[in-house]
Amino acid sequence: MTNLLQIGGVTADMRKRLETAFTIHQLDDFDPSSITHVITNGHDGIDPAIMASLINLKAISGYGVGYDAIDVAEAVRRGIVVTHTPNVLNEEVATTALLLLLACYREVLRDDAYVRSGAWQANGNAPLTRSADNQTVGILGLGRIGQAIAQKLTPWNAEIVYHSRTKKDVFYTYYDNLTAMAKDCDVLICITPGGPSTDKLVNAEVMEALGPNGTLINVSRGSVVDETALIAALQSGTLGWAGLDVFEAEPTVPQALRDLPNTVLLPHVGSGTVETRAAMGALTVDNLLQHLKDGTVISAVPECANL
Repeated sequence: MTNLLQIGGVTADMRKRLETAFTIHQLDDFDPSSITHVITNGHDGIDPAIMASLINLKAISGYGVGYDAIDVAEAVRRGIVVTHTPNVLNEEVATTALLLLLACYREVLRDDAYVRSGAWQANGNAPLTRSADNQTVGILGLGRIGQAIAQKLTPWNAEIVYHSRTKKDVFYTYYDNLTAMAKDCDVLICITPGGPSTDKLVNAEVMEALGPNGTLINVSRGSVVDETALIAALQSGTLGWAGLDVFEAEPTVPQALRDLPNTVLLPHVGSGTVETRAAMGALTVDNLLQHLKDGTVISAVPECANL
């Protein structure tokens, strides 16, 4: 059978399907010249040295929508198709963004602790929170997930504005300058791809523009936000709140960030439901099986669309 290199974990269902067509090898036991396909994920990607050693590699199937941990430029140069799992997770990640937004606005963690500690009974009602209705929400990266977020915000009577590399054919207001957009927003939601072009795109200037009453939500990549500047802004009150699903060096999260009361922190679970992860796993395997069958794939990353 065809030899597949597995990087990272796979579910039992994924393994069962893969074993019908592939001999699965782990990183500690494989012959580089025999590997034609790789299965990986957005976090682990594939080490450039390992990729270079796989001289007969034909396809890399990634579990997740992000693929900045894979050298796609090199893959294209070598004619290796790279796939990911878009669309099947759009709604779930959008829901996570709204979950973080609501948790910040309605101080869910603070009030949960208030009840559990007995403070409600001892001291009376908790302080008031903020309404998430009628807010101006800026979306950084209006791709598939960004548009799903915008649609989910519609019943809240939100004014949607956005910043991306190019203007989209949508009725939302476009800003070509991120700092200018942040200044006009109550909330900034990051859902742009990671990589060098977006590294620390949300910097101290953007946070200062968002302001002491502003809320930053990040469900994209930890690298998109300058974490050091974020901690400083939250500590000083330059920025009001932050809801984060991703971090610069995850799973390591700075103690200073964990200590801040004006944060809600999740362990990169934007798509983390049983249903959505099953759909992602199925698509990851489907891409491999289809490539093995006829050389085509279902969901190539944009750079590989013509391979």
